[in-house]
Amino acid sequence: MLSPSPISLLCAVLLCLPLAIIFTITTPLTSSSNIHTKPITQEIHKKVHISRSPPPVALHEQVEDDNSLLFQEAGRVKPATSPKKIAFMFLTTTPLPFAPLWDIFFNNTPKNLYNIYIHADPRFNYTPPFQGVFAHRLIPSKPTRRHSPTLAAAARRLLARALLHDKSNYMFALLSASCIPLNSFNFTYTTLTKSRRSFIEILGNESWAYDRWAARGEHAMLPEVKFDDFRIGSQFFVIKRKHARIVVRDRRLWSKFKLPCLEPSTCYPEEHYFSTLLNMVDPQGCVTATLTHVDWKGSHGGHPRTYTASEVCPELISTLRSTRPRYGDEGTNGSDLSVVKRHDPFLFARKFSPHTLQPLMNILIY
Repeated sequence: MLSPSPISLLCAVLLCLPLAIIFTITTPLTSSSNIHTKPITQEIHKKVHISRSPPPVALHEQVEDDNSLLFQEAGRVKPATSPKKIAFMFLTTTPLPFAPLWDIFFNNTPKNLYNIYIHADPRFNYTPPFQGVFAHRLIPSKPTRRHSPTLAAAARRLLARALLHDKSNYMFALLSASCIPLNSFNFTYTTLTKSRRSFIEILGNESWAYDRWAARGEHAMLPEVKFDDFRIGSQFFVIKRKHARIVVRDRRLWSKFKLPCLEPSTCYPEEHYFSTLLNMVDPQGCVTATLTHVDWKGSHGGHPRTYTASEVCPELISTLRSTRPRYGDEGTNGSDLSVVKRHDPFLFARKFSPHTLQPLMNILIY
């Protein structure tokens, strides 16, 4: 058999070369190629961390401009003149342990004086389901998590639904599952409806404020939120309808506060966004105090003290009712005459262990 000549070999190579190129381009990556994916991804995350850029947000934690039409419509709804209603907005990840106590609180109260709204993280099991005054009060809800903008987003969602649902909602109270009412409905209603101002804690001189402002990066909040404009306050507030509309219509500040944080340990948008926004837009329309009592002296892991069943007694309730709220930064600047003589009553209190339900029901008579 004749051996191939050099010329014939060269022709054969030239004929096969296009097929080899086509095969290389069209053949999918093998499993061995995917082995490099994880180290490359880790390297990218390392570079992102060094550059101080926000890390990617997990899918279930994304805070997109969801329900944009909902917020637009909520911001346009005009208020009704009467009757004035209180919107009680519960933000929870558990069945409401104090539902029986709230049932008593609302007992024999005319339905035209209040509304109830519940935002419940859909990842959790709510057994038994919401009953009594809480039946059928659940709004479309999304997952929430600490150290992320999801809690602030949930509060905005509650405000939007409450604004749209009833034009008569005059004041909007944000509450947690561990909150209890300290006074009767009549006392609470009268206190809130006679006020022309919102009740929201606004603090500007906290020593850790800069770390929280820079949690997304040293310049991430600029130019919308300068450090001098940044405020801190309790997550739980009672705001009037004017301010609820300001919140749901806001896009400018929310575009910054909804960003993921680089430092989770200093990331509490729910304690920053509302206080900062209302202080920038209408400081004179706010009483700079929360009406939800909380004890930070016994705090643990970023959570306030939780009262146990053995601590519940008439003296405790009396103390919570009579304690004077902290008004803004009056501890460092007591010259603000608008708050020096104020002594608004605490209307709610937290955190209470679910085991305190029975002792509380034995004590609290609304």
